[in-house]
Amino acid sequence: MSELKEKPKLGDYNRHLLICTGARCTENGEAQALFEQMGEKFKAAGIDKGALRVKRTRTQCFATCTSGPLVCIQPDGIWYYNVTPENLQRIIDEHLVAGKPVEELIYHRATQINGA
Repeated sequence: MSELKEKPKLGDYNRHLLICTGARCTENGEAQALFEQMGEKFKAAGIDKGALRVKRTRTQCFATCTSGPLVCIQPDGIWYYNVTPENLQRIIDEHLVAGKPVEELIYHRATQINGA
């Protein structure tokens, strides 16, 4: 029988932002540059800790390779396209802080099942 590994630790968070940094989404590394800016932007907005904390994660492919950078906010099921630095700031201020998604940047919403 193999030995159990130590369980990872993960702090509480309110939302999870996933950003596609794959080469087909942004050929010139724009998404990676946005990811690198998020730490300071989250801190400035007060969403780096506490009740509104947002966890951020890079992914390699969302399989919707058009009009990137692309961002997904969970558990909201909101998918954003054309996430320029200016649009990222709007997503932070309006969606992640104020709780109101930026409608004109949304390209997909998760389907709610069983009224959940």
